[in-house]
Amino acid sequence: MTKLESETGFAGSVLFKNLLPPYRFVRTDETVIHHHHHQTAPLNDRAIRVLNWNIAKNNDDRAWQADFDWILDRYCPDLIFLQEFSLCARSKNFKLAELSWSFAPNFIDKYHNIYAGVLTASRATSENHRAVITEHFEPVSNTPKVSLVTEHPFAQGALLTINSHLINFVDLVKFKAQLHELENAIAQHSGAIIFSGDFNTWNRARWQLLDKMTRRLGLMRAEFPETDAQNIKRFLLSPPLDHIFYRGLRQNYLQARVLDHIHSSDHKPMLVELHI
Repeated sequence: MTKLESETGFAGSVLFKNLLPPYRFVRTDETVIHHHHHQTAPLNDRAIRVLNWNIAKNNDDRAWQADFDWILDRYCPDLIFLQEFSLCARSKNFKLAELSWSFAPNFIDKYHNIYAGVLTASRATSENHRAVITEHFEPVSNTPKVSLVTEHPFAQGALLTINSHLINFVDLVKFKAQLHELENAIAQHSGAIIFSGDFNTWNRARWQLLDKMTRRLGLMRAEFPETDAQNIKRFLLSPPLDHIFYRGLRQNYLQARVLDHIHSSDHKPMLVELHI
């Protein structure tokens, strides 16, 4: 049991934001921290509502917590993919405590005992959780990036979900290396897939590598109405950074939206509904 687990009662029940000096960043030996809520059931056979959001380590902020609670009450997402999530022993988010979730850290701040990484939450049963950590590190913080692979029992076998935050501030060779690791993980699955996250596709070369990789895997990219698509995080005139890809499902275009009125992160929450 980790120090975090002993202080919280169950692994990762607590979440908060902090500004971390780079010298405290260390790679974690943890793979996946998992919280199981007893009231889970298989995913809906008819429709799956997906929330994707880079929350910029703001999950201890009251404004973020109010926004997150509102989104869960208003849209009732079945699968929630959060990037830049902080986990520690100081504060709780009770909405998350009502869900099952898995958390894959890519570093720990040893001084404050804070984990940071990606979190996948669901009202549904999940299994076979594993982390895919990059072999290369980002500069300054000297930390890797992480993706979380999870399976969910589904009407047509298992639904594979991948929650990713792609490496930044490195050359294309290192970016491509992470994509190759993810492609190997995804290619082993023959059924339905949701591949979601912050892909840091802030220039055309990065976007083209991601686009070619997803096409090889037979993945479609979720489309949004033009007014919503303009609100997805970008740098100046770059391609969007955040994406939701899927396979073995079809998109309900009328239920796709980007919540521009949410300001508790510099990324906007993305919501789509996928059908069998």
